[in-house]
Amino acid sequence: MKSGFVNIFGKPNAGKSTLLNALMGEKLAIVSHKVQTTRHRIKGFLTEPEKYQIIFSDTPGIIEAKYRLHEKMMLAVKNALEDADVALLIVDVNDSLDEADAIFKQLNLKVPCILILNKIDEAKNGKIAEAEKFFSDKPYAKKIIKISALQQHHLSKLLNAILELLPEGAPFYNEDDLTDLPTRFFVGELIREKIYTLFEDEIPYHVAVLVNEYKEKDTLVKIQADIIVQRETQKSIIIGGGGKMIKQIGTIARKDIEQFIGSKVFLELFVKVKPKWRDNELQLKEYGY
Repeated sequence: MKSGFVNIFGKPNAGKSTLLNALMGEKLAIVSHKVQTTRHRIKGFLTEPEKYQIIFSDTPGIIEAKYRLHEKMMLAVKNALEDADVALLIVDVNDSLDEADAIFKQLNLKVPCILILNKIDEAKNGKIAEAEKFFSDKPYAKKIIKISALQQHHLSKLLNAILELLPEGAPFYNEDDLTDLPTRFFVGELIREKIYTLFEDEIPYHVAVLVNEYKEKDTLVKIQADIIVQRETQKSIIIGGGGKMIKQIGTIARKDIEQFIGSKVFLELFVKVKPKWRDNELQLKEYGY
């Protein structure tokens, strides 16, 4: 039996969350084309009874912290660095290789690492070969694997490489468990994902979601959540003319939540203004950071 923590690190938008979801075969991490979508460390447990249990961790993209929310996000990365048995260092082959290299050197990992060249399905002429050559002599890149997390290309090859490096040991969690996070967390994340999808510019980065009520009734689940913003102008944008935007958020979020929990959902959303919540320690804790 093999068991251990396999933690995913990389720049924002390298494909960490997409990779976690693809490896798990479940949508545990929300995904968008915007950077800094992932704010928490999200664990997924991939278990093959009597063979292995891989505890995958998606981590926030590594950035320079500008306020307390960023500091909390980078603390999640630090914690993942400390308990990793195997590190997956993921890079978008079309992105800046030098910037990725600087981040990976800064991590100063002491555990076995797999360098993952992601988005090969979108690679421009010569980019894959260029990236392979670039990372081939890096001391942290003991093994290089090319994948497309979105198209799920070469994931079995990656899984086999992980199992080769995974230490022997008893499982940490029950074989039926998929994660250690509560359902409320994923409900809030699915609502937040819709804001990333529907709004441009800075709006998504100023938003938090707080699930206040999650009640299972006979025929449905009643959920009430607050969308937290920093300014009244942001509240007006989230609500939209005649409530158009808040209704749209609720409609598409409800469909995803129903699919996730396997039950009909009544979803009620409110928008609340909390100035400078991203730098307020008490509010950050209240919102799960």
